[in-house]
Amino acid sequence: MPRARRRGGAAANATAPAGERIAKVIARAGLGSRREAEAWIAAGRVAVDGATIASPALNVTPERIVTVDGRALPTADRARIWLFHKPRGCLTAARDPKGRATIYDRLGPTFPRAVPVGRLDFNSEGLLLLTNDGGLARRMSHPKNAWPRRYRVRAHGRIDQAALDRLKDGITVAGIAYGPIAATLDRAESANVWLTMTLAEGKNREVRRVLEHVGLAVNRLIRIGFGPFALSDIGRGQVREVPRKETEKLARSLPDVDADRLR
Repeated sequence: MPRARRRGGAAANATAPAGERIAKVIARAGLGSRREAEAWIAAGRVAVDGATIASPALNVTPERIVTVDGRALPTADRARIWLFHKPRGCLTAARDPKGRATIYDRLGPTFPRAVPVGRLDFNSEGLLLLTNDGGLARRMSHPKNAWPRRYRVRAHGRIDQAALDRLKDGITVAGIAYGPIAATLDRAESANVWLTMTLAEGKNREVRRVLEHVGLAVNRLIRIGFGPFALSDIGRGQVREVPRKETEKLARSLPDVDADRLR
């Protein structure tokens, strides 16, 4: 629900429902994003004070008992961010109907509850951000932040720098418009080329589709940077937590982040 306008004064504030939207409360508890919380509500998996709810159009106060699948929400911890070097061959998902490995299998059962910021597909590798704050995850990945995604790419085929430079103006592939992409030809070896690419949007399979359009077949895709974070020397399958002060500074720089989580 939009916040009441200031010009309404005390009368407007008096009519505003107390508490916070239930999807936001669930996201802040680290269970998932607001969108996921809304889907759980629609599926009848969420209850308030023992009664199943059917709509996310509900504000709840701290004394209300919210459960998902019969389990109370975990106690909210301060916002935390981790940098994970995702290996190839695992899904950025909580589970897979086909039984394939997921990032959570790699992280192990003792890793704190966390949600990914954006995605890397099954055969992609490199930097994946994780956070225990669903609202923070949404803000970090929101397009309006224009956080650059940086990749090292190996692709089968041949191309010159002039052709790559044309991607700076954006490109439309199969009816999908992609924004400006900075691409550098690093070297050619045997039948492959190595590229460094930077893009701001990060649409689904963007690098693979754009390079296929210009005659290259990606056979290795490594994300080396996302926003202010870099893969650096984090080993494959390893995870590193962002220092608390850096997390606090980042959260303050993004809109709609609950500062109470950082105390």
